[in-house]
Amino acid sequence: MTRTAALLLAASTALADGDPARDARARAVEAYLAAAADGEESLEPPVAEKVVVTATREEEPAIDVPFTTAEVDEKTVERRSYRSTPQVLRNTPGVMVQETSPGQGSPFLRGFTGFRTLLLIDGIRLNNSTYREGPNQYWATVDPLSVARFDIVMGPSSVLYGSDAIGGTVQAVTKTPYGYGEGWTAAGLLFGRFASGEGSQSGRVEGSIGRDGTTGLLAGFTGRNYGNIRAGDPMGEQPNTAYDEWAADGKLEHFLGENTRLVLAYQQMEQNNVPRTHRTTVAKSFHGTTVGTELEHDFDQERLLLYAQLHAEELDGAIDEVHGSVSWHEQNETRDRLRTGDRRDRQGVDVGTLGTWLQLGSGLGAARLTYGVEYYHDNVNSFSTTNAVQGPVADDATYDLFGAYLQVALAAGERWEVILGGRLTWAAADADQVYDPVTDSAIALSDDWTALTGSVRVLYRIAPDRWHLFGGVSQGFRAPNLSDLTRLDAARSNELEIPSPGLDPEDYLSFEVGAKGQKRAFGVRISAYYTIIDDQITRTPTGALTPDGEVVVIKSNVGDGYVYGAELEGSWRFRPAWTLFGAITAMDGRVDTFATSAPVVTRDYVSRLMPLTTQVGVRWEQPSGKFWFEVYALMAARQDHLAPGDEEDTQRIPPGGTPGYGVVNLLFGWHVSERADLVFGIENLFDKSYRVHGSGSNMPGFNALVSFSVRF
Repeated sequence: MTRTAALLLAASTALADGDPARDARARAVEAYLAAAADGEESLEPPVAEKVVVTATREEEPAIDVPFTTAEVDEKTVERRSYRSTPQVLRNTPGVMVQETSPGQGSPFLRGFTGFRTLLLIDGIRLNNSTYREGPNQYWATVDPLSVARFDIVMGPSSVLYGSDAIGGTVQAVTKTPYGYGEGWTAAGLLFGRFASGEGSQSGRVEGSIGRDGTTGLLAGFTGRNYGNIRAGDPMGEQPNTAYDEWAADGKLEHFLGENTRLVLAYQQMEQNNVPRTHRTTVAKSFHGTTVGTELEHDFDQERLLLYAQLHAEELDGAIDEVHGSVSWHEQNETRDRLRTGDRRDRQGVDVGTLGTWLQLGSGLGAARLTYGVEYYHDNVNSFSTTNAVQGPVADDATYDLFGAYLQVALAAGERWEVILGGRLTWAAADADQVYDPVTDSAIALSDDWTALTGSVRVLYRIAPDRWHLFGGVSQGFRAPNLSDLTRLDAARSNELEIPSPGLDPEDYLSFEVGAKGQKRAFGVRISAYYTIIDDQITRTPTGALTPDGEVVVIKSNVGDGYVYGAELEGSWRFRPAWTLFGAITAMDGRVDTFATSAPVVTRDYVSRLMPLTTQVGVRWEQPSGKFWFEVYALMAARQDHLAPGDEEDTQRIPPGGTPGYGVVNLLFGWHVSERADLVFGIENLFDKSYRVHGSGSNMPGFNALVSFSVRF
């Protein structure tokens, strides 16, 4: 490992786990910064030097894992002034952040979103059994200001993380107590953000106290108020896009020994009156999109997470590492809709999830074993003012998800590493209140599924710690959830989805090859993949219409197809203070579907494919770290490769496809003191009117940003 990589690993660990060895790690960070100040190394490390955990469940530099990975840390979130967790991923190659509304972002990872991507919070699944197909709003309930870093792993990760990990897996590693020292210590943070194009004000206050390097407590509160988004010229202000939210979090950490710690954590977020503007009459047409017919369509959403975890490392004996977790996760949503003729209806879902997992690690000669079990139990209740049987999903329902996995990492000399993995997954759904549209009454549903998945990943070090090749084959698996089986709700524009019992699981097989490189001032990552889709559950027209003219759809396992693509990312420090960076993403795909209500299967484009997307920029950072400046452009080509459902989604996707765009963003930072930083920025410098493909509203136009952070 190079000196830079070693120091970065130490720095990342110090920021992430808050252990008593923080002082030693802090000295490593100081040494790194001193070296950077002397011009020996760049303050911004090459792409491949980032440290990740999620790819293999072991903390190691990204260059040493045979997966395509990315990381967005706390520093980057503050510098880029991202306003939500979905937006945190918008600069990651292979990711397209669709926003039905500004408060409901849903990242597409390698062509998949919704319940085909997995979000973890400190190892705990955010996904539950009510998540629906296509874009949803749940990722926006994670406060990015409570997160130390986001680990991103592209492609199927079902061996380690089970159902839903198809397009990719993202883990939010939350902040831990800091400021450890002798006796009682205290530290804290004040953060503020203001954005003109969003009419928004955001703020966070957090504090951390510690005692003797063994016990620490962190608590934080975030509040946000968003006004109506002002899109670029000529659209201007978009009515009914305003909302507000608040979030609170706390974490207690106690070291039982030098390498053993107990963690208790709390997180909560509440969003109020988040509109789905495109469905309402005040929506503005964009390049021919149709305007909605509803007077109001708002969501209230709340999420609560409580967990206790035990982490023990560097143990003596056959098992040298133990990680365990018990969690309670509540996710509640209520939709309030007012249609013409004063027809108001409300519906909602309450999900309580009990989760537990145990992960063990063992060294066995040249092999490293990572193995464990996990279990999640959902208890689901739903309601609707228009249907006495159920709400948007079955009422009085449960869903169980169990997994057992084994991963073996084999080192063959200095250059080769092979990672083999396997997983057994069992899922079961039981529901007592499911609406039967044939009899207009309640029926019960019970079903279960079992699957074995595997993966083989290989890393070859052409020049150790410098240039590595990687590749592999990974299976993905997704069991039908309660949304697939029992949904009774609006789907895409002008669609009503009804329950569909008797579905089979989805299967995926992904092939990937790539290369990673780093050499002092240069870093690069390139990867190419091909994912085979088998038995994907797809919305299928029935030919029937509702009294309001909506198309009635069900679900069926007709989706065989493929998605393929390539991603390139790199950075080059061509002068001691100057770094050039850029990325490009290309993808395409086809899947079997019903193009019309006729019982004829056709092969068409995968829904909401990410268009050819590039970014390029330059960053300057004063050697002392006092000032920095960044300018970068984001560009997306026109997307006219539309699935039949995309062509029908006329409220979000213009006729013939979503126009391409190019926007320029400027950021300037001032390190005022050791305790204070200011960031000034302009997003969409030239006031471009644009929207990300599939979104229900446009992105802000000229958007002046100001943010500050004060540490005490």
